[in-house]
Amino acid sequence: MAIHDFNAERLFVDAPLAAGVAVQCTDDKAHYLLNVLRLKFGDAILVFNGREGEWRAQLTDVTKRRCSLLPEEQVRAQEDGPDLVYLFAPLKRSRLDYMVQKAVELGVSRLQPVFTQRTVAERVNLDRMRANAIEAAEQCGILRIPEVSEPVALRALLDAWDGNRRIIFCDEAADQADAVAILSGLAPGPFAVLIGPEGGFAPEEREALNTRTFTTAIPLGPRIMRADTAAVAALALVNAVLGDWKAVK
Repeated sequence: MAIHDFNAERLFVDAPLAAGVAVQCTDDKAHYLLNVLRLKFGDAILVFNGREGEWRAQLTDVTKRRCSLLPEEQVRAQEDGPDLVYLFAPLKRSRLDYMVQKAVELGVSRLQPVFTQRTVAERVNLDRMRANAIEAAEQCGILRIPEVSEPVALRALLDAWDGNRRIIFCDEAADQADAVAILSGLAPGPFAVLIGPEGGFAPEEREALNTRTFTTAIPLGPRIMRADTAAVAALALVNAVLGDWKAVK
């Protein structure tokens, strides 16, 4: 993986990137570049679109309220993260923002809200989720923007699930106490991590999860965590044991 320049400003643009092909900035991005960052004509910034790597681009066509970006050279090729889907019961607004940002930092490939019986949030703002995902990627040097999927009920998710992707779900009632040992015993393959609601899964939901052949329950230690904390802990565990945190030999 290329070393990220943490001193450079980065901007996500939803447009193709190629040397010499100007990108017209939207009003909000022009405002950010000109009035927040206070960049001027000829200044450089790193840009990415989640598909074609990271580019050094120069500010051009600058007026009082508009500007363009002219990609000059690619400084990093596109990088893929782990094939890791994050399934979660939505939380209230600020805590959902936090959870989405941390999941992106931990490299998930898709964000999938899942409604359970004890889910508190009744609606999910997918545009806000995507904005938080982009902001996290901009700040952390990540080139991939995870897909944001429409919410689905837990039972419907399980009924339609592709059994080739194992779901690792966090359950304080898991039989075995050693999460690392459980994860280490799993066969290689794509994975998903499922975090339930604050009140935990309902008994019938836990039964539905435990009776599927493609699910594995893991504990998260002796303490009860909030759902957003559990998300960070579970994704870190999976990355360390099964994902791209392992040392490359």
